[in-house]
Amino acid sequence: MSVRLQLAIMVGLMINAILFGIGIVTILSVPVLADNAKYSIPVLVVACFVTTPFVAWIMAPRLRLRYWQEREQGNKQQPI
Repeated sequence: MSVRLQLAIMVGLMINAILFGIGIVTILSVPVLADNAKYSIPVLVVACFVTTPFVAWIMAPRLRLRYWQEREQGNKQQPI
């Protein structure tokens, strides 16, 4: 397994929890969605499971130490 895939798997669980938390608060705070919660919550769960791998795959390279080292070196070379 590549490092990017390993990072995406580890971060995926946290991303899924965050997406679900944002979605459930939105559903329960909007009256129209709260009235149809028995339909909108399962849709939210499926939407979170579908979007999580894509978001995790995009975030994984940014979590590598090499990325941050290159970024810090670029900031040091540019004057403030």
